[in-house]
Amino acid sequence: MTVSKGFNRRAVLALGGASLAAPFIARPGFAQTTLRYGHNNEVASVAGAQADWFAEALGQTSGGDLAVQVFPNSQLGKLQELAEAVSLGTIAFSHNTAGALGSLYQPFAALDTPYLYRDIDHLMAVTDVESPVMQELNEGLIAAANVRVIYAHYFGRRNLTCNKAVMSPADLEGVKIRAVPFPIYTTAVEGMGAVAVPVDWSEVPTALATGVVQGQENPVNVVLNVKLYEVQSHLMLTGHMSNAEVVVMNEDAWQGMSASEQDAVREAATQTREKATKAILDNEESETQALRDQGMTVIGEEDGLDLAAFRENVSQLVDERFGSEYGDLYAKIEQVSA
Repeated sequence: MTVSKGFNRRAVLALGGASLAAPFIARPGFAQTTLRYGHNNEVASVAGAQADWFAEALGQTSGGDLAVQVFPNSQLGKLQELAEAVSLGTIAFSHNTAGALGSLYQPFAALDTPYLYRDIDHLMAVTDVESPVMQELNEGLIAAANVRVIYAHYFGRRNLTCNKAVMSPADLEGVKIRAVPFPIYTTAVEGMGAVAVPVDWSEVPTALATGVVQGQENPVNVVLNVKLYEVQSHLMLTGHMSNAEVVVMNEDAWQGMSASEQDAVREAATQTREKATKAILDNEESETQALRDQGMTVIGEEDGLDLAAFRENVSQLVDERFGSEYGDLYAKIEQVSA
């Protein structure tokens, strides 16, 4: 297996004995095959719930022949370790940010570029597994890391939280903000004017509570479900990144399936993508209000938030660091019609 720069096998040592088996368990005497799905989210969040929705859907579409055992809350490793575990075949499924998948195949990180998409419809069109952009990236990911994308659902618009009002990048000078520990995310945080501190998601609540970082950025669904309002006073609606959460599968597990089993996975993927995307879209406004009700001060453009300054600063730094590398891919993304 050929892997891109940045990939390593340390997840094998970190995942623990129970997960160091094949990505699926074929049970002697039983027709059913059980596949492992590990992720880092809380079950109450949409990102966490959709893994269970996929497991339920696959059980139905396969007529009970395929079962999925879900391990939430980083039980099988942190973000990087989960990405590597799917590549190595120690688990069958996981979901991750496109930026994290860039550690397996670098061009994938381009999908998480700040201020890249015209709107949510454009994001979902680009990240559809049948889009020309996703097909090209998927082929590269399979070749580089033995990992296949099976679907991507809308994850939300990422916004900034902090323990003070932030109106412009100047207000973040010297402020330590947690960043997802991958380059496109640290670039976004630094472009916003802050000091980017890479912290794995499993460690974020503690890092905020202890002052290791003074803020973070995530969709409102995550902020609400993890109760970050208990340690953060202000929510700034920067909307600096529109994300799709990408669900991936070990390629050997995929190739080991019959044609009918692969069809069952495709159908379950389609159902779950639609359900999860709708759940996020339906709840964004009400969840923002729920954060207000919990005492957070919500600051939008109408309150003086200088979105133009954030967009300009972030886009300039992105262009400096990634423009030459991802320019052709950005052009292809721009051409996708929603």
